[in-house]
Order: sequence, then C-alpha cells, then structure tokens
Amino acid sequence: MTEYYIPAGGVGVGSQPAETDGAELSFMPMPAEMMTYRMPDITAAISSLSQANEVLQQLQELLDRYQTGAPVGIINLSILDTANRQLVDQVLGEGEVSIVFLSDMKLRIQESVLAGVWRIQYLGASGNIEKDTLEVGDIPSVVRHMTFAGQGIQKLIPACDYPAGVNNAIPLLSELNDKIPGASTVEEPHVINLTLLPQSDEDIAFLNQILGKGPVTILSRGYGNCRVTSTATQNVWWVQYFNSQDAIILNTLEVTPIPVVVCASVEDIADSAQRLREIREVYA
Repeated sequence: MTEYYIPAGGVGVGSQPAETDGAELSFMPMPAEMMTYRMPDITAAISSLSQANEVLQQLQELLDRYQTGAPVGIINLSILDTANRQLVDQVLGEGEVSIVFLSDMKLRIQESVLAGVWRIQYLGASGNIEKDTLEVGDIPSVVRHMTFAGQGIQKLIPACDYPAGVNNAIPLLSELNDKIPGASTVEEPHVINLTLLPQSDEDIAFLNQILGKGPVTILSRGYGNCRVTSTATQNVWWVQYFNSQDAIILNTLEVTPIPVVVCASVEDIADSAQRLREIREVYA
C-alpha cells in the first residue's frame, strides 16, 4: 500500500476558504443568559437585625400556609429603617416578573427571586414611594381585582365603516364577543393566535383601537421575554412573546381573568417556602 500525506488543516471560524460569490455563512445568536436561582449575597446576619428577622419570619409563615384562594397576607415594609430594608432587599432580590399598574393609583410591582413573593410599591405623584409592601400569591391581589374594576361585559361593536386594509380582524370581534361573557367561569383561557392568522398591520392597529388600553403591563423574563398587557375590554389581554433579539415571535389575544404565564403555581410557592427556610438557616 502506498503511503500518502494528508496535511493537517485548521478548523473553526475563518479556517475555510471564502465563497466565490462573497456570501458568508452566519448563524442567529443564541440566547445569552437565562434566569436561574442562586442564594443571595447577604452581608449581615439576619438575626442581628430584629425588624428584618421579623419580616422574614412573617413571610415564612405566609409561604408555609399558602393555599389557592386563601385570604392574602400583606407585610408592611414601610416601617423598616435603612439597614433592615437593605437586608430584606438582599434576601428578596429581583425575579422574572415585573408589573406596572397605572390608573388612579400608580404601582410598581416586582416578583422576588422567591416565586410568588411580590414586592408592591405605591407611588406618589412625583414617583416617590409612599407605601412598600410584600404579598404572597400566584399574582398580586390588586392586579387580579382591580385591572378590570368597574368594567361591565360590553360588546365590541366597531364603526360601520372600517379603515382601509382592515379585513381579517372583523370576524375576530364576533369570536371575542362570544367568549368574553364566560371568561370568569371557565378554567382554560380562550387564545386567539394572531401569528398564525393572516393579519395585516391595519388589522392589528384596528384591534388595538377597538380593545383599548388597560392599566396593567407585565413583563416576564425567561428564555426571552413575554409581554402581557391588559386591554380596556373585560378579561381580554395581549400576550406577546419576543426572542432574545426583541423580535416578536408569537402574538396572541387571551380571554381570561389573568394569563397563566405570569402566575406562580402552588408548587412554585412551596419551593419558595423551602428556599427561604434554607436562606434563614444559612445566614442566621
């Protein structure tokens, strides 16, 4: 057998000759980061600050006895001094879900690293924090009870003359009118996937105009972003998913009291109870 030499070549980006037509192969960047849980970096022992220790004890009790539909327990953080507040801030951190509530009252809501534990701050006219609270639940009670407060079950009846370019949005109004009245009595949300329907920009703008804008905007971060926005129509939400490049990949309307994507499950809250117990034991 005749021996022959095979030269060793480089591998990887830049090792191969360029295409004759000048084209270059490129790949879509993968998501750069993902939300994961890690123990907080606490600079002081929890037991050394009595106010913070009492808050965390109350929070532990709320998590341990949480049940779906049970009365909500609220912890007032406004009374904490600077050192105690900083310790509570370190333990809670910031989780995946942020909520802005803008109506007669302005709220800034942040889920902590402990799923189902919500930091709710009531803002004054100048943006200053007037009240600071903690709440345990699948979703903050103010979002569940106040998003559509005062709204009746109305029919979506647009003007007789539709804007130019509006075609496929019109039959969706009949579908929404059929599903809205029963939204609070059914377990599964009714989802209209606009991404799979031939909707024009004019159709989407028309739906926005008819549904109106509600007071709540929710951002859930995980593998990319999910943006959930309430409309001015009872139990109707925009639920939009974006990839890591902030390009929309799924656009839906959900008819439901609260979209499940932003809710903490009973299992999540049970896990949060165990995590808080571990934190308190490690940093006691």
